[in-house]
Amino acid sequence: MKQLTIFLFAFIFIVRTTSGHVGGHYHSGDGTVFNSWTLKNGQHVLGNFMYSNGRQIFVEANEGKIIAIQMDDLMPADKKLAAFKISQLEKINRPYEPLVSSNIFDLKKFIWWVIGFTIVLAFLSLLVNYFRIEYVKQNRYQFLVAYASVILIVACSKSGTSGGTVTQPTIITIPKTTTTFLDSAFAAFKPALSTRYDATYFYIASSGIPNHNMMIGITNWQQQVPISQPYTDANSWSIPLQPEYATTPLSTKTNLMKGAVAIAVNGIPIFNALNNRGEDSYLIGELDNWGGHCGKGDDYHYHAAPMHLSTINGLKPIAFALDGFAVYGAKEPDGTNMTALDTCHGHVGTSGVYHYHGTQDYPYVVGAMKGKVILDPSTPAPENQILPQAFTKPVRPATNPLKGAYITDFAAVGSNGYLLTYKVGTKTGYVKYSWDASNKYTYILTDTLGNAVSTTYQR
Repeated sequence: MKQLTIFLFAFIFIVRTTSGHVGGHYHSGDGTVFNSWTLKNGQHVLGNFMYSNGRQIFVEANEGKIIAIQMDDLMPADKKLAAFKISQLEKINRPYEPLVSSNIFDLKKFIWWVIGFTIVLAFLSLLVNYFRIEYVKQNRYQFLVAYASVILIVACSKSGTSGGTVTQPTIITIPKTTTTFLDSAFAAFKPALSTRYDATYFYIASSGIPNHNMMIGITNWQQQVPISQPYTDANSWSIPLQPEYATTPLSTKTNLMKGAVAIAVNGIPIFNALNNRGEDSYLIGELDNWGGHCGKGDDYHYHAAPMHLSTINGLKPIAFALDGFAVYGAKEPDGTNMTALDTCHGHVGTSGVYHYHGTQDYPYVVGAMKGKVILDPSTPAPENQILPQAFTKPVRPATNPLKGAYITDFAAVGSNGYLLTYKVGTKTGYVKYSWDASNKYTYILTDTLGNAVSTTYQR
């Protein structure tokens, strides 16, 4: 009896280990650590799960490559893992269609397994007679039942898990952004801005002055005010037409605290959520009711997402990052609710193309640059900046913060001028300024004691 038991266990172990699937290969982590997805033909695909359209899963591999794998081509354990990943997303996002199970009993394969094991059984019978295993001879019926169970277990474990045609996983290449799509996003804000393009970049020329009011709501004021900027010709904003995934996305927590990371569809640049001191500009009161303020060059720009642009642009992008990927508002491009975002503050859409989203919480627009960017070698981190981008030309020396001041009003005066009203406690101060056709700028600063100082600068 002991001899037979050892023999049967050894036989089952050999059959199971040479025929069965060892299970999933998932290893949690990120960076260079990837899941290993096993196909029915034994092929392994390395990549971390991103999303599914029901028929395929999309995984991100090395160098930021996106690979599409057919669900029905996965081994059962990996298909189960994929279904689990999808179910996790279902808790956050809209539901997916139920997945069709691939563990369907295959009669043809079962018959072949029976034939194969019958041959092996005949061989075993010869061994039994040769070694004179009397217990088996006397209990042939029980032995056959046990053996049939082994056949059924192994055959079912293999049914639908190997052989057949497997669709080779495909690498999803990022399509070149069409200039028609880009131009449609900026169309509502023309003629205040203009666009053009060449084979490499899409260019946006603007004055740097938005079509909405500014400055009201700032409680931490640097005493800068918005003036027009020469974002034209060779100094226009540039969006690459062919985005490429970065090997390692550049985090905005430790980079790009100088210059813009995106350009809004109204021609206003969007800077890092953190100022050049590493502070969240919104949380410390530096931004107005539209998410913007002025830099040292009296250049108006956003640090928070200009979500208000969705009221004009609808489901079109509200901005484009300087790596070439679009930035959408609170909705997906198809009008559905925004789905979960990655650490870059975006995700791959149903079209298979990556995009960012603006939100009302940090990092607001870009958490890390998903695409490749060129860095200015003269600007070390964290105050490094992307090239190419448009630059400001300061008219007057930079001013200092005015402690306790908050801006209560901002109004246009004539066609080329503004009046800014601020308060410190209960007292009121003003900045009135204007410029003429020769680019001569006049500033009249009236402090809270009524003292006025007028200065003129030539650009």
